[in-house]
Amino acid sequence: MKKLTPTKRAWLVAASLFIAILLTLIISLNLGVMQISPVDVWKTLTGNGTSQSSLILFDFRLPRMVMALLIGAGMAVSGAILQSVTQNELADPGIIGINAGAGFAVVLSIYLFQSGTITASTASVFLLPAAALIGSVVAATLIYAISWKNGVSPIRLILVGIGINAAFSALIIVFQLKMDPNDFTRATVWLSGNISGTDWTYVYALLPWILILLPYTFFKANTLNTMNLGDDIAKGLGTKVERERMLLLLAAVALAGSSVAVGGGIAFLGLVTPHLVKKLVGTRHQAILPITALMGGFLLLVADTVGRNILSPSEIPVGLVVSVIGGIYFIYLLIKS
Repeated sequence: MKKLTPTKRAWLVAASLFIAILLTLIISLNLGVMQISPVDVWKTLTGNGTSQSSLILFDFRLPRMVMALLIGAGMAVSGAILQSVTQNELADPGIIGINAGAGFAVVLSIYLFQSGTITASTASVFLLPAAALIGSVVAATLIYAISWKNGVSPIRLILVGIGINAAFSALIIVFQLKMDPNDFTRATVWLSGNISGTDWTYVYALLPWILILLPYTFFKANTLNTMNLGDDIAKGLGTKVERERMLLLLAAVALAGSSVAVGGGIAFLGLVTPHLVKKLVGTRHQAILPITALMGGFLLLVADTVGRNILSPSEIPVGLVVSVIGGIYFIYLLIKS
């Protein structure tokens, strides 16, 4: 049997993931506390369903599924960029402190406004996403500034990120211990990664970030290929390493920060997905980045479907489902390395 070329293999994997996403969407639309048959789903999507089915599908399930795809793509591509820029296979928005910075900002916001001056609904829709995005940017700025020493070395960047992650994680615990039980529960659910309350407002808030940043990262695929050769070789080939590293880090932080802002602290997705994709299509970023986006969306959609239905009518936050899978894979990587 003739062996597939890397390009044909990449197209085959991408097509397979696209079909898998469509099948998962169909299955997920049917499943839930109130199950809807495939026939009724089709009638509803074509405008001939009942008002109850329309409410369930268009106001609850569809925005949640679209959000899972967007967050999965954003977090996965962010992880792929961080692993290439830091030249460390264990780099991930959660591990190097970006998620922790966002989480600390959210916990601080809940703590400061727990007096009731801002309602829980308002805080959930406007305050918490804004705080998460600011927190992720602050964490990334601290990491880059502390890492700088006649430039930023990949090893120094990852080590400083781990230290920043530990510091923010400790601060999160401190402020959580000062909260009343209701606020503590809200913060814990958000930190675990949760998209159960998603509506189209969240989708519209995240969509511009994904539509702008993903094409930009795809455009920078060749730069990432060059930087993977090492700083000295990249400089010899004419790449402005520090400038490109900073721009790519900003893109990765913006993708992770905007995704965390609406989906909470979903860990390990940015770690696991690029590794799976590299095993399938190799190391060329022209293939890695778009397929990582598809794979990340697919994995988070599956995780959300499982978390939503496995203990129905109760739900498991999607971040916990991803953490179980990602944690096992993380241990595997450590043992293998």
